Amino acid sequence: MSTSSTRFGLEAHGLSVTEVHHNLPPSALYEHAIRYEKGTSIAENGALVAYSGEKTGRSPKDKRIVEHPDSKNDIWWGPVNIPCEEHTFLINRQRALDYLNTRDRLYCFDGFAGWDPRYRIKVRVICSRPYHALFMHTMLIRPSKQELAGFGEPQFVILNAGAFPANKLTLGMGSATSISLHIEGREMVILGTEYAGEMKKGVFTVANYFAPKRGVLSMHCSATADRLTGASSLLFGLSGTGKTTLSADPKRELIGDDEHCWSDEGIFNIEGGCYAKAVNLTPESEPDIFQALRFGAVMENVVLDEGHDVDYSDTRITQNTRGAYPIEFIRNARIPCMAGHPTDVIFLTCDAFGVLPPVSALSPAQAMYHFMSGYTAKVAGTEMGVTEPQATFSPCFGGPFLVWHPSKYAELLAEKLRKHNTRAWLVNTGWVGGRAGHRISLKHTRAIIDAIHSGALIGTRTERDPVFGLEAVAECPGVPPEILIPRGAWADQTGYESTVRKLAELFRANFETYAGAASAEVRAAGPMGG
Repeated sequence: MSTSSTRFGLEAHGLSVTEVHHNLPPSALYEHAIRYEKGTSIAENGALVAYSGEKTGRSPKDKRIVEHPDSKNDIWWGPVNIPCEEHTFLINRQRALDYLNTRDRLYCFDGFAGWDPRYRIKVRVICSRPYHALFMHTMLIRPSKQELAGFGEPQFVILNAGAFPANKLTLGMGSATSISLHIEGREMVILGTEYAGEMKKGVFTVANYFAPKRGVLSMHCSATADRLTGASSLLFGLSGTGKTTLSADPKRELIGDDEHCWSDEGIFNIEGGCYAKAVNLTPESEPDIFQALRFGAVMENVVLDEGHDVDYSDTRITQNTRGAYPIEFIRNARIPCMAGHPTDVIFLTCDAFGVLPPVSALSPAQAMYHFMSGYTAKVAGTEMGVTEPQATFSPCFGGPFLVWHPSKYAELLAEKLRKHNTRAWLVNTGWVGGRAGHRISLKHTRAIIDAIHSGALIGTRTERDPVFGLEAVAECPGVPPEILIPRGAWADQTGYESTVRKLAELFRANFETYAGAASAEVRAAGPMGG
């Protein structure tokens, strides 16, 4: 086994372990994982297969932010950002240090968050599992040897002691799991969960706080760029809306699949990798992702068959199987992951009610309204006898990761839309014709996205929706005109009227949460005047 590594002291962080491995390459981390982590293996495709234990997803109810005088008035306190006292954070920090100091060896990874050097954050991850080190090696931007030599002091540190529980009797703790963030101290402490995604979203949360302070809009979205012109486009959407699938466009270059910033200079990816769902993955459904899961990638909580092939349909451990890989593993990735100002911002929604148009042009005020709403809907399950679609709202299409009030991000979005003449669109990837209808085909949605990017929808004929006020596009190349205006796709006009008004009421009820911080123009941009 190779023993090569860079020795690296962590005394400045309160750690006295002598064997510290700094920025090991994937091959060495594979060796360490196989040797020291029980259950870790290598899949036939070459990816490292690791298991996160009891927690196989994020624990949002266990996230705490230190209530500090310097940031107290900036933060949107509530169920997303739960306050804690600094003393509580220090107890958790000491508990993490005590645990890490009992380990035989530690792993440290220094990398960047943000491809634009003017805005990037220097991040240090300290952990005891090679799996966690390799995960952040894929998800952060990997420094060159020269950049690593001149890295200096980090601007944000993650202390991952997730294998050790928090003391649930500590003031402000809700369980034995704790993800604690100290904004002023630039530190995050993880206890009681070994799910690697907590580190990824911790970095995003920090970016979501500091970027708006610099007039930069941080966004939970994917981004692509035209191969010839370099013009960029943003795709927002919650799970199930098609954000990942539609960003995998062979005609365009991928800037990133999940986290971006929009500055005065253009857009850039925050991350150096992708973190894709693996359940039911096939080379036909997601060829780019499938081929990216190879040596250097991490696969979480998947089941291997006797031949060590991943069984993507086996969810006995969790439905939330995942794969993390460096973005350069995607063949059409644009490196560095930066582009000019977007020509188009697209909000994806899967409207299971079947009343929103397949594509609508949005005014800046409507863009703010729908951005703050972050709507999608799912077809209800039948096991509990529920037959109505279930509406979901997540502000800014990334509610769990916001730090400021949603209006802060919406105002930045509207400002940038106006300044750079960026068009905004609402694209429904869900149903037409209600429950008796059908889901819009991927072929037709791709034709809509292509028409947006080509400019074919500029100045095309639209019809104003009388309830939502949306300018529904009535003509789009490659899309049957009969599905573009929702009312016409319903056989039951009475059913259409009652359903559209029901959805409008759900929008209005949800927006009440934000109405006090929104302008009259934005409030009026909702259904029936909001």
